Amino acid sequence: MRVLMLSWEYPPHLVGGMGVHVGELVPALDAAGVSVHVLTPWLRGGQQEERIGQHSQITRVEPPVMPDYGFISFTQETNRRLEAQAQLLAQAHGPFDLIHGHDWLTAYASIGLKYSWHKPLLTTIHATERGRGRGMMNGDHARTINGLEWWVAHESWRTIVCSHFMADQLQQFFKTPLNKIEVIPNGATPHRINWTHAERAAFRAQFARPEEQLIFSIARLVHEKGMHILIEAIPQILAARSDVKVVIAGIGHQKEALQQRAAELRISERVFFTGFIPDSDRDKLYAVADVAVFPSLYEPFGIVALEAMAAHCPVVVSDTGGLSEVVELHETGIKVYPDNPDSLAWGILHTLNHPDWSTQRAESAYKAVTTIYNWGNLAQQTKAVYAQVLHEYNQSDWGHNTTEELASNG
Repeated sequence: MRVLMLSWEYPPHLVGGMGVHVGELVPALDAAGVSVHVLTPWLRGGQQEERIGQHSQITRVEPPVMPDYGFISFTQETNRRLEAQAQLLAQAHGPFDLIHGHDWLTAYASIGLKYSWHKPLLTTIHATERGRGRGMMNGDHARTINGLEWWVAHESWRTIVCSHFMADQLQQFFKTPLNKIEVIPNGATPHRINWTHAERAAFRAQFARPEEQLIFSIARLVHEKGMHILIEAIPQILAARSDVKVVIAGIGHQKEALQQRAAELRISERVFFTGFIPDSDRDKLYAVADVAVFPSLYEPFGIVALEAMAAHCPVVVSDTGGLSEVVELHETGIKVYPDNPDSLAWGILHTLNHPDWSTQRAESAYKAVTTIYNWGNLAQQTKAVYAQVLHEYNQSDWGHNTTEELASNG
């Protein structure tokens, strides 16, 4: 089975969960015997051509110079280049069995290739613009993205989403039929850190003193991730116990506003904004933190929570979106009311004040990662969707008629 996969992100170009998802899924699909050729814009690092496993590879395509008239136009021109490269690949190496796109960012190329090659299209929709806006679409940019999301969902033989929450959103926002939606969650890979006690202590000392409890959170610093809720919760936490240090990793346009609010609340000395950190440091922070906190207002899945769980780190999450499905209350973590600093402070303090219970939850969470959310299982589920789509395609008019015949039949 040969699959062309189009993704706006692939490591080392990571903006959100999409790049992590694709970067983990493709090697697992390759190990499952699926040959995947990834096409992605060459936006940040990596070689133009790279092998992935035994059967797969990635081609990074040079994007255009960013035009003055906006990001949507930039994606359109980049998609034209992705589609042209896909045509060259098919000419050089033979046809692909199906096309797997990711989100609206590759919709133009994915849909164009569907009709050019007469092959089925699957699309993984990682989030929705209307969901980010909590049901609202603010401005022409948001309305354009919403339209592209509807278009690619409509044109896809199947849509894959990471949670039942997202499946409900596709039905609500785009009227996508339930039988066109497959729910396959994200995964996480446990990473063992080989360091001595002294090395671990030295790393932790960069962020907190030995006697301090370390609260860690990582996300894009945008409104939907709820970091402002964490900032508002910190004074309550400090009022209950003063031995706390908060580390917030990530970049985003809200960083200065968050820092300003911390200064207004006179907690700046207790909050450390790291900016961008590499995955290796993220994993080490999970390993030394006493609790990982994810206070999102909107979260289609919440792969960061899985990454914390994979590191045996206790988690506190907002009871919203996909986070509600990943974390089982009092079994694998603590869930709190979204958009509520009081509830968030309670969840964090409960975790810090009851370390034995927190350790038990963290162990149960780790088991869930290894048994349910491992990429080998998820790749097999994805491969099964591929096989089902190809079976349906081969039994359909699309599988037997040419494009010209279909057009003449109306």
